[in-house]
Amino acid sequence: MTKSSIRTCVTPAGTFRFGIHRPAYAVTNFRQGDYLAVLGQFADGTLHQNLSNFPPGTVLEPEAEWIYEIANPFPFRGTTYICQSWAESKSDHPERIALTPQAPASMHGVIEKWLGSGLDHEQRAALFTDLPAPIRLALASHSTDPADLIILAEQCCHLIIDSKTKRPTGLSYRQTNNRVEAAISDHTLFEVLVNNPNLPDDYKDAMVLKPGVQGNSEIIGEWQQGRSHVFEYLRRNSYIPWGHYAANMANDAIRYQINDLDPIDMTGLRHLYYQRTFCRLAEDLGLAVPETRRGLTPEELESLRLALVEKMAAITTEDLSFSSTLWGWNYGFDCAANGYRLHASHQMVHQQFAMLPAAIPGTDGTPFHPYGCGELIHDVVIRYQTETGSSFFTDYLNAILTNTRIDKRIDLESSLIVHQDDNIILFVPKAQVSQWELQMMTLRPVGNIMEADSATRRSLDTGILTALRVLTALGAQMVSSIEYPKRFGAATDQRLLYSFLPKLPFAPGAFSEAQLRFICGHFPEDFARACRKKLSVYS
Repeated sequence: MTKSSIRTCVTPAGTFRFGIHRPAYAVTNFRQGDYLAVLGQFADGTLHQNLSNFPPGTVLEPEAEWIYEIANPFPFRGTTYICQSWAESKSDHPERIALTPQAPASMHGVIEKWLGSGLDHEQRAALFTDLPAPIRLALASHSTDPADLIILAEQCCHLIIDSKTKRPTGLSYRQTNNRVEAAISDHTLFEVLVNNPNLPDDYKDAMVLKPGVQGNSEIIGEWQQGRSHVFEYLRRNSYIPWGHYAANMANDAIRYQINDLDPIDMTGLRHLYYQRTFCRLAEDLGLAVPETRRGLTPEELESLRLALVEKMAAITTEDLSFSSTLWGWNYGFDCAANGYRLHASHQMVHQQFAMLPAAIPGTDGTPFHPYGCGELIHDVVIRYQTETGSSFFTDYLNAILTNTRIDKRIDLESSLIVHQDDNIILFVPKAQVSQWELQMMTLRPVGNIMEADSATRRSLDTGILTALRVLTALGAQMVSSIEYPKRFGAATDQRLLYSFLPKLPFAPGAFSEAQLRFICGHFPEDFARACRKKLSVYS
């Protein structure tokens, strides 16, 4: 076995390698004064003082907490540190790896408790108007009472109300400097409110979901089957060069929560991604695509993919205008009471995708190759092969399949796998960069969606939905999902990889994470156990 200098926990033996810190040390005391104080007292009157904070001399630590240090499989993702006592507290109780569900919250309930039930709608609305702005924003985000949210909707924008049903049908608009704008008086409150799943659906539709209500982005794709309906929006002037696309659940198929999302919905969301990618490549390579104003059937999509694979085998990557995909999904939304947004995107389920150019002109006159996150993995694969003579993904997969527990306990489960079929595995990475990170990887050398046949694409779709179901069942409310694809035509055995990254309330990220030092409070094997238990609900 060749020793490698590459910083990864994966070894050519198909195992994981990591280190254990067992600190013992002495600390010289340079303090000059003793600042003793009474902190309070116990029930029997005994004083509680801060004596332990002011030692008289050198501080000795004979046996500090063990810390497990695990280099990420991919060096560009840093290193994970697991605190032994934190992790051991969950080994026998993996059910502790969970967040407490949000309790019901109702301002109307509080008002009725304080003032009785005799207030009419206008009087209640007046009380809402007098609430401080941070409280109004917190209610918009966390109230579970539709009556609260309706009043806030009336106060942050001008709604058009049907005279018969007394329900909203749209927004009032105004034209300023040849620009049409909705009559919204409090944009922050409005944005937070429309992301609350408890806002009645007809208010969601009128305020934020109806096509056109968010702007002039064209709908250039559609997928519909049964109760499922997905629109594909074009974002022309995007922060992603060359525009990007968004597959949004349509306004007649409202999906704010993962539990509302069916497998057929996921099929539709992903079908639009595959369709747009394959058709753009076909147009680029001069292949015929079906007529406009209709979508491709699954069979047509696979036939087009096979034609593309054949065509691309005869050319080089340099012959392509676009040579890689970009795909991501920000699930969930929240905002602090001070208006600080805690997660991007919109609560309505939608996924975004684009294609990346193979090259653009550089300022020095030479080709400039745009960034794609999958290339970071490409570099790891090449370097690992060069230094070890072994295949990174073969070794990584073997390490996952033969994993042993970090704490060496043999009485507990050691598997990292949450879900597996013939084409993919959904698993807990040995070194998580989010405390609840999951990853999905193809079992065969399939590096991008162009190399994925129909069965593999179905497995990918199922795996993505499974990951989000498991994480939200544990209590995650905000999850960022990203794809690490191989460039089209790249001659490596790079596997298509997805990372699912929950944002947790007790781990928002700070200077440690900025240094790529990720702190974890459980062993990955125990997190996998917790995930499998939640997954059994869907079996």
